[in-house]
Amino acid sequence: MDNKQVLPIEHVWAIIQSSFAGGLPLPYIQEIFLLECHIAGTAYVDINKIEPDLHHGDLLAFKREPENAHDPLAIMIFEQKGRKLGYIPRAKNEVLARLMDAGKLVFGKIEGLERFEKWLKITIRVYMKDL
Repeated sequence: MDNKQVLPIEHVWAIIQSSFAGGLPLPYIQEIFLLECHIAGTAYVDINKIEPDLHHGDLLAFKREPENAHDPLAIMIFEQKGRKLGYIPRAKNEVLARLMDAGKLVFGKIEGLERFEKWLKITIRVYMKDL
């Protein structure tokens, strides 16, 4: 997948938000639960500034990062204001990356927030919207 095909995060948010139509699912569109995991890499962002704005149930946008030198299947995670939180863990990203590359709408919701001394563990549930 070349970089020109990766949607800007603003477009990803527009697609996610349009699929909720005022909080009600559009007819015939189902939300399918795929997996639960934590967000990897939160130690590499200024999570302390973002944490006060994070709440259980918040929607999270995903964006593929195929040019990532460490993992060509990388999936970045953004909160509702467009700030990067981290990544889907490498051990769990292959199927999700392939779904996203095939044009499926994959997104997340915050399931839990657990503070450790210098680390915020953010547990998320990953979903796909499909007809």
